[in-house]
Amino acid sequence: MPLALNKEELMAYLSEVFPQVADDFALDALSEDCLTMRLLVADRHLRPGGTVSGPSMFALADCATYAMVLARVGRQALAVTTGCSMDFMRKPDGSVDMIAEIRLLKLGRSLAVGDILLFSEGSDKPVARATMTYSIPPQGSAAAVAG
Repeated sequence: MPLALNKEELMAYLSEVFPQVADDFALDALSEDCLTMRLLVADRHLRPGGTVSGPSMFALADCATYAMVLARVGRQALAVTTGCSMDFMRKPDGSVDMIAEIRLLKLGRSLAVGDILLFSEGSDKPVARATMTYSIPPQGSAAAVAG
């Protein structure tokens, strides 16, 4: 399935329906199979010890999944997270951005499942792994045409 939104269209749409994204996240790459997004790490994302907080890592994984789903299905602002499993494996480096790489494992009419690896910029060792499930509004519903 080809992309419904390219990188520029996706970021413009996210800015419109989810403006909080602009301050914290940047979209590095987008293809039919993969999306790479970064958390622009700032003091507000850190916990004591200079590590990126778990909630900030969750936000990155969740936002990357949301963006990947929208890139594939189009302007469906009310697609929502219905499940998440997250494993924290290493201490992230709080002095660099955090990178998320997502691949969609399933994209159906009503559900999407993504596998996300999170890295500290400059490292090839994942600091966390998440699996996210998103519910996609039915075609023609008010949720599907929002925005």
